[in-house]
Amino acid sequence: MQFVRYAADSTPQWGVRRDEEIVPLNGLREDVTYQQLTDSGFLNVVEDAVEAAADRAVPVDETRLLAPVPRPGKIVCVGLNYHDHAEEQDEEVPERPLLFGKAGTSVTNPDDPIVNPSDIDELDYEVELGVVIGRTAKDVEAADARDYIAGYTAINDVSARDAQFEDEQFLRGKSYDTFAPMGPTLVPDEHLDPGNLDVACRVNGETRQESNTDQFIFGVEEVVEYISDVMTLRPGDVISTGTPGGVGIFRDPPELLDDGDVVDVEIEGIGTLTNHVADE
Repeated sequence: MQFVRYAADSTPQWGVRRDEEIVPLNGLREDVTYQQLTDSGFLNVVEDAVEAAADRAVPVDETRLLAPVPRPGKIVCVGLNYHDHAEEQDEEVPERPLLFGKAGTSVTNPDDPIVNPSDIDELDYEVELGVVIGRTAKDVEAADARDYIAGYTAINDVSARDAQFEDEQFLRGKSYDTFAPMGPTLVPDEHLDPGNLDVACRVNGETRQESNTDQFIFGVEEVVEYISDVMTLRPGDVISTGTPGGVGIFRDPPELLDDGDVVDVEIEGIGTLTNHVADE
């Protein structure tokens, strides 16, 4: 079941995507919240409601898809979390998750532009599986971690490499406005196995990254355990779980993003998130 936030007019609302249609959920007695998405009973209610409201479905191309988490409390990113990404940088496999932050204000919608700031010359792409937290989590054991997850989405962890390397840390280079495209759907945890999903990134139709989350160094459960030991995770927080090999800066020669490029990040079961690059 693929949840979407979308606007058919000026009002954002939740729906369930079925192929090329969206069934609206505005008739539910309870609002869709990230915490509700952790509740199997609520998901059963939604399934029944979708069947009952199938005649109210609207074509996807008549709507505007929105980021499933428009204002995350925080975005916690995991660096070097695929074996092949560590290898392409000639880095040793880390002993524990490497964490950094990305500003929540960097989130943007499917099909909206990635705006390349005028002072940035090295703009890069990164396909990542996003984990959306559904319940307040502190000191959570890995075995229980998925009870706290609302679902999964796709994130393009857009990166300004020149800012990143100049600063010798990540926050500025990862946090410009529009540097976190997110979507197109949010799939509840019970409908997806985060440890075995094909992921890919294409630029202008050319595949640049292609892997599977079975190549994670630290799985979703381990990551939630580790982060929740450091900080409290709250509903609507997002964890971006790292990217596989093939990023532009480490290709030979480097292949970075330019004005007009179209970037697709695709994750099995979630769909394809498409954005184009536009110079500021």
